[in-house]
Amino acid sequence: MEDSPEPYSCFVSIILSFFNTFNTEAAIALFVMAILLILSALVSGSEIAFFSLKHSQLEDLHDDGSTRALRVISLMEKPKRLLATILITNNVVNIAVIIISTFVTSIVFNFEDYFIVGFIVQVIVVTFLLLLFAEVMPKVYATQNALSFALFMSGMMITLRRVFYPLSTLLVKTTNLIDKKLDVRKSGFSADELSHAIDLAHDEKSTEEDKQILYGIVQFSNINAREIMKSRMDVVAVDENTPFNELIQTIVEAGYSRIPVFKENFDNVTGILYIKDLLPHLDSTPDFRWVNLIRSCFFVPESKKINDLLKEFQEKKIHMAIVVDEYGGTAGIITLEDILEEIVGEINDEFDIVETIYSKVDNKNYVFEGRTLLKDFCKITGIDYAGFNEIKGEADTLAGLILEVRQEIPYKGEKISFNGFDLIIDAVDNRRIKRIRVAIK
Repeated sequence: MEDSPEPYSCFVSIILSFFNTFNTEAAIALFVMAILLILSALVSGSEIAFFSLKHSQLEDLHDDGSTRALRVISLMEKPKRLLATILITNNVVNIAVIIISTFVTSIVFNFEDYFIVGFIVQVIVVTFLLLLFAEVMPKVYATQNALSFALFMSGMMITLRRVFYPLSTLLVKTTNLIDKKLDVRKSGFSADELSHAIDLAHDEKSTEEDKQILYGIVQFSNINAREIMKSRMDVVAVDENTPFNELIQTIVEAGYSRIPVFKENFDNVTGILYIKDLLPHLDSTPDFRWVNLIRSCFFVPESKKINDLLKEFQEKKIHMAIVVDEYGGTAGIITLEDILEEIVGEINDEFDIVETIYSKVDNKNYVFEGRTLLKDFCKITGIDYAGFNEIKGEADTLAGLILEVRQEIPYKGEKISFNGFDLIIDAVDNRRIKRIRVAIK
């Protein structure tokens, strides 16, 4: 006995019930819809292409001088109007696509008795087509070929700018008016956000040195003088009453071009001696009054931000400042070189004696001087400096960090553990921590 064809016939009849006749009007509407989808794709890609152009590419277009290059430059001279034109065109075209798609489905399909199926076809399918062919694909392509895409679309965008000039003018003026009323300012990015952006943008072509320079620029405005100054314990300074022959010997041993001068003690700094000022007097007698050559010094508080200090150095045309604490005592000195090293890294000339503040045992073990700045410690070991914010208090050095945590001078061999590494006291006296072993887990 043969199977009954009734279920199959019923299914076919249901499918056929969805369809009406496909006439010439539907064919023309589909053709227009395809053209509009292509236009929408081109305009969407233009948004990415034009606003992804780099400054160097725009300069190359200036030098090119071709018609298409000049069009791109003309469009980029008024970016707000260009963006308004792109948005208006995109919305007009997409609305037209939706209207035509509804017209086509009403001719070709019959969804009077199947509302859900009609909703899926008319909304979800059309939205998918718009997102895939008019948004995602063109923008991905434009990201990879920004310059060529912008040159290709320059003529069309000039035409569209003229067509939608009244609407784009209204949109730009309205936006400017809202900006003024609400006093809208460009929001800044935090240092952490910019650091994260650098990590994302870092590729194989950029070197680690390039990455560190970018990090230095990002963190530059968050660093104060205390964090990078040379502490008073490590500063070479001379008393006003130092004989001239002893002064020359100190200068030769130190090898610095500028030396602070104090009266009685280092908390009473009276000026800075520029070594070049002594050159005409090298043959003078030991009783020569070299104090008359010292220049006035510039005092800054420990909390001074180094980006502001760099500007003051440039304005005053000086290279050194005396850092003072909250009680007016001398905390240390900071130089122009110290500030620049926060961006470009260590700067050494042919006369510098490279002072080793650490030794590397292996990839997980180091030995540091206690006076090592926390920032330098983090650069060397790769440990995140932000991880110390909650525990370091006022400390700026590795030894200061330990004292801040222990609240007393530790004994030799004592181990202090943090997240991810151990600090073992290697050398200490009654006054200060001299050397510390670091073991990274």
